[in-house]
Amino acid sequence: MKIFVYVLLFISSSGLAQDIELLEPKLENISWISGNWKGEAFGGITEENWSMPSGGSMMATFKLINNNKVSFYEIEIIRELENTLILQLKHFHNDLKGWEIKDETVDFPLKYITKSKVVFEGMSFEKVNDKEMNVYVDMHEKDGTRKTIKFNYTK
Repeated sequence: MKIFVYVLLFISSSGLAQDIELLEPKLENISWISGNWKGEAFGGITEENWSMPSGGSMMATFKLINNNKVSFYEIEIIRELENTLILQLKHFHNDLKGWEIKDETVDFPLKYITKSKVVFEGMSFEKVNDKEMNVYVDMHEKDGTRKTIKFNYTK
């Protein structure tokens, strides 16, 4: 909740407030993410399937297909936690052997939500329209640099 307040204060003081309306960190405010999404990335075909909010969370599966073969999978959740949201995920090789250690997850704390955008630290979702969204993921390179990868999805 602190981050939400700091972002609100920053936007208010920067003069952007008239252009951006921040929404409460509630799953119902991001339910537009749900659906069966398809796109292209990493030289292949991507699929990301998000559930509607239920039980205090949303759940997704992701897969990347290269040359008609799955390269890797992800299981993702966005859940309500201490009056905010957190996105957590785990990666799996094509044989379902995990990348992360057994109890480890990759976590993305929420920064803010607007009517058409959900921004987590390191990943964001942008609603283009009811049938299209962009997902931006910060990737950490071996040389220590970071680049943002854009996934364009359609339903």
